[in-house]
Amino acid sequence: MKNDTRIKIAQRIGSDIAAKHALDVDKNSRFPTEAIAALKQEKLLSALVPVELGGMGMEMTELTALCTALGQHCAATAMVFAMHHIQVACIVRHGLGSPFFRSYCQELVEKQMLIGSVTSEVGVGGDTRSSICAVEVAGDRFTLNKDATTISYGAHSDDLLITCRRDASAARSDQVMVLVRKGQFTLEQTSQWDTLGMRGTCSPGFKLTSSGSSEQIVPGAYADSSSQTMVPYSHILWAGLWLGIASDAVARAATFVRAEARRNPGVTPPTALRLAEVTNTLQLMRSNVQAVSQECEELQKSAEGNESLLTIGFALKMNNLKISTSTLMVQVVHQSLLICGIMGYKNDSKFSLGRHLRDSHSAQLMVGNDRIYAKSASMLLVYKDE
Repeated sequence: MKNDTRIKIAQRIGSDIAAKHALDVDKNSRFPTEAIAALKQEKLLSALVPVELGGMGMEMTELTALCTALGQHCAATAMVFAMHHIQVACIVRHGLGSPFFRSYCQELVEKQMLIGSVTSEVGVGGDTRSSICAVEVAGDRFTLNKDATTISYGAHSDDLLITCRRDASAARSDQVMVLVRKGQFTLEQTSQWDTLGMRGTCSPGFKLTSSGSSEQIVPGAYADSSSQTMVPYSHILWAGLWLGIASDAVARAATFVRAEARRNPGVTPPTALRLAEVTNTLQLMRSNVQAVSQECEELQKSAEGNESLLTIGFALKMNNLKISTSTLMVQVVHQSLLICGIMGYKNDSKFSLGRHLRDSHSAQLMVGNDRIYAKSASMLLVYKDE
């Protein structure tokens, strides 16, 4: 159930802080320090931690709404917030049987550590369900080294959640996740983050060297964590922030059309027809995001939730949400640009949509849509819709 107060807090952080710095974050490809600090101050980095451990116990629909609220003002802030919570979700949903991870979640509430994601790796071609590196355990200690093509906001993370092979003899697909704490790892940057959009996420490549206690290995197989948690949280929270980007683009277009109408009272501007068209597309996006996030939340709370999250039907639904939202967002922003015309094309205009357009093109590349289509095609060969 959504908590309107917390959504209003996210909206305030978005409008008062994230929006104020969004242009500088984008222009200088810098981390959205101010907005993330405000989210920490409001204890929102521990939103998913259960209430009994001091957190908010936030559920999927509310968290998605927070991503949308932030995405309307600064896509980089919203993406960092979403990526952090994807990592927290994996810990909360799969690690709380461990005393270490229960204690870690309580510390997360107190200290608001930012958790980065290390799923990519040189040599696996973007397949997050395959690893070359392996965690090596000796006694009660581990060592883990990884050459990552990207680490989400790596230099700005407090802690990192890393995918790797279970041990040196395991198959590439036999993976686990390992949490490494600040002070337990070193990063050697191997590439730059000079990108078209999402510039403030600051996610270049790094060679990572780490060691720590073996209790920091998340219990269970990453295959289950991926299917039940990482994939649904990724696709739904990303879709939420993409909806935010599209919503702000349409809001700017609507403001432009209303200004045109005021200049010629009694005359419907030609751009009003395009506005009606793009509003329709935005509604399709919003309805899809809300419906899938609500369904996922209900499944998570049901007795057979984990089994339902592993079905082919649910996997297809996740794939379809990601593909449709990432595709429609580009269409919505482009249609909004056509409405605003040269005022949307100019970077120094209040109707500027250049940042929105560049950020929107990242969506189809984050786990490439062609890769997702290929997986859906394989599943559809055996899937029978009930």
